[in-house]
Order: sequence, then structure tokens, then C-alpha cells
Amino acid sequence: MNEVSQLLAAANDGDREAGDRAFALVYADLKRLARRQAMSGGAGHGATSLVHEAWLRMNQADALRGNDRDHFYALSARVMRQLAVDRARHVTAAKRGGGEVEDDIDMLADHVGALGQAERLLELDQALQRLAAIDPQLVRLVEMRFFAGLELEEIESLTGRSARSLRRDWRRARAVLNMAPDGGADADG
Repeated sequence: MNEVSQLLAAANDGDREAGDRAFALVYADLKRLARRQAMSGGAGHGATSLVHEAWLRMNQADALRGNDRDHFYALSARVMRQLAVDRARHVTAAKRGGGEVEDDIDMLADHVGALGQAERLLELDQALQRLAAIDPQLVRLVEMRFFAGLELEEIESLTGRSARSLRRDWRRARAVLNMAPDGGADADG
């Protein structure tokens, strides 16, 4: 068992200091993942605020229970997905009557760009919900690739699954998502 897994186990047993140490150990990795997510426009947050908000959500929901390192990163990807979807819903809700009038053409252009990204992200989320009924493992892989920005080699080291198996599942997930009734996601990779 690696150090992060040991610290998470101790945190699950009530050792708050172990939880803080685990967070310190994974902070750089989480920030790298969050930076990828923020650059893709997915969450509407800066990388630092995304990491902290994700960590708060995981702690508040007692989501760290029973975790090892693999599960922790998968959970981080799922929380980043939820934050991105929440932000996308907020952006599209503003479109439907947020009541604010843009008085600057640059701000309006940014809003229109964000709205397009938000709508595509909500379509992806719906497609992932449908995919979950077929194969939840594929959803987890998409979350780790798309929302956490992990490369297949990183996922291989986290999960212990072979690169060949992960590549096959990634192709399958992309095929299923691209066949979705609403046009699916354009998950690249």
C-alpha cells in the first residue's frame, strides 16, 4: 500500500491530520488535473479554486471512506465533472433569463463562447449518464481522461489495468458516446 493509500485509510479512521497530509501529497497532481480542466473551459474556475472546491466536496460528503489511491483519483475526476456540469448549468440558466444585459461586445463574445461550451458539456454529461447504464467502468475511464485529463499511461499506473485494455475501452467509450442520440460528445484522445 502506498503512502497516499495509507494516509487515506488513517483519515477514514478519523485522523484529520492524515487527511491533511494526504491532501498535501496529492495537491500537485490535483492542481495539474484541475489546470487541464480549467484550460478546457470545463469548470469555469481557476485551477486552485477547482482543487480546493473539489477537496471540500469530497470531505463534506465523507467521500474519502474506503479509498485507495486509484479510487481517490477516480473520485477526484468525478467531482471535477460535477463541478464542470454545475458551472455549465449556471451558464445555460443565465441564457434563459439571467436578466443581465451585456454592454461590452467582448464580454458578450466570451459569454456566447462559454454558452456553447456549456451546452456541449451538458450534452456530454447526458451521454455519460446513458453510458453508465451500459458500462459504468467506461464512464469512469471517460471521467479520468476527459475531466481529470489523465493520459492512458497514468490511468494504467493508477488502476493496474493494461494499456491495451484501456485503449480498447477508450475506443469503445468514444464509439458509444459518438452514437448518442444528441450527437454525443466529441471526446478526443
